[in-house]
Amino acid sequence: QVQLVESGGGLVQAGGSLRLSCAASGRTFSSATMGWFRQAPGKEREFVAVIRWKDGITYYADSVKGRFTISRDNVVNTVFLQMNSLKPEDTARYYCGARVRLVAGVTKKDDYDYWGQGTQVTVSS
Repeated sequence: QVQLVESGGGLVQAGGSLRLSCAASGRTFSSATMGWFRQAPGKEREFVAVIRWKDGITYYADSVKGRFTISRDNVVNTVFLQMNSLKPEDTARYYCGARVRLVAGVTKKDDYDYWGQGTQVTVSS
């Protein structure tokens, strides 16, 4: 059974940093695409960043480009999201998703097959 477990969220002041982790288990992820999304209260889940597991190719939403970095560790099957220069508008619950189907898209939540339970990030001004 596939499991994605996020951790690393918390409360931080504007300008601060956090590092989120997503531990993946239950199948081989070497051909998967792993994404981070976020959802603020009353809003849709939105794309943040994505990484292709086999070669590390990444892509970011414009709103986080230059501030966030997605990476993965093949040894421990974990995907990370390093978040720097955080802003109050980054406040949301952050979710890790895994896409294992052969579909073209990576930026819509329906493109993903598995989700974690999320971790809350709150940025105070």
